[in-house]
Amino acid sequence: MSGNRVARTLVGVLAGAALGVAELLFLCVAWPASLFASTRPAAGRGLARLTALERRRLSRWLGHDAEPGGGGYGFLAARAALGVVAGYVLAAGMFLTGLLLAGGLWAVATGQGEPVAVNLPGVRLVTDTAILGLSNAAFLLVLLAAATAVAGAGERRLAGRFLGPGRQEVMRRRIAELTATRSGIVRAVDDERRRIERDLHDGVQQRGVALAMLLGRARHSADPARTGELVGQAYTESRRLLDELRSVAWRIYPTALDELGLRAALAGVAERSGGPVTVHYGLAGRPVSEVETALYFVAREAITNAIKHAGAGDILVVLSEDEETVSVAISDDGAGGADPSGGGLSGLARRVLALDGSFAVDSPPGGPTRITATLPKEAPCG
Repeated sequence: MSGNRVARTLVGVLAGAALGVAELLFLCVAWPASLFASTRPAAGRGLARLTALERRRLSRWLGHDAEPGGGGYGFLAARAALGVVAGYVLAAGMFLTGLLLAGGLWAVATGQGEPVAVNLPGVRLVTDTAILGLSNAAFLLVLLAAATAVAGAGERRLAGRFLGPGRQEVMRRRIAELTATRSGIVRAVDDERRRIERDLHDGVQQRGVALAMLLGRARHSADPARTGELVGQAYTESRRLLDELRSVAWRIYPTALDELGLRAALAGVAERSGGPVTVHYGLAGRPVSEVETALYFVAREAITNAIKHAGAGDILVVLSEDEETVSVAISDDGAGGADPSGGGLSGLARRVLALDGSFAVDSPPGGPTRITATLPKEAPCG
């Protein structure tokens, strides 16, 4: 900790000690007064003023800029106790350090230092009061700086507990969150690429091989009837190949989402699902592109899982909104037991978190399952 920061923290803690005395006096009067309806407003105003003073002191001297809110009598009581104790310890340390420093300097300036014998096991030293006073003063200064740092950290921790984290802590958490979600998105993209590769290898490629084999056999067949039969089979296989390509392309990204919007895209998911899916669309307008895409993939993955893994007989998709957020909730009556850490759901969670949203999975064994994603209407920048 730099000297300037130590000095600022020391001033803040000492100011907190003086304010703590005032807070203790206030609590002795206002806390009982708050039990009576007639005096409760006055006690509340005093509490608000003292909390505002604490916020200004924490912001100016201790670097804790919390958002408005929090506090209360519990905060003032804990803060006052900590402030008075810490202030007393630091003030006493400063007074003792000043005495030793002044005495040592006076002895050096006047030459009135007296010899002092220091006897240790195997060691015998002779010093004088001036050197002893100055060395003890230097040692106490180090202890005082450490005690100041501890007191400041305690003040900030207490403020974070009652008033909320400061702006620097919020920024630190935000940076950590963005770092985690960025790496999560990279993993999700890699997982999606592997899934696309599996779809192409297991579906499209196999049908392409089958089509090539049929055309090759037809090319080398000498029997016109057999050739016609093989060409017919090749034609059927080519249609299946086209269907497979459309299916893979639809799973990667549906063009209907851009062209017709989320309602139409989810209607397509419901039609292709092969099960009873009901969609309640409660959005007044189209969300921004990133949010709309996330809502679509959450709903599609949840529907696919419910039919493929849970054997659901009824699936309900509900989209709703408020002033700041849009939400999608997918409920099914399947077997439950969905694992939030599984590849599909964890990828969805990373996608939602990257947009400052929240993602929740409630799927007890035996069902029912409910998957919810809530996202801000405006996607975060950068």
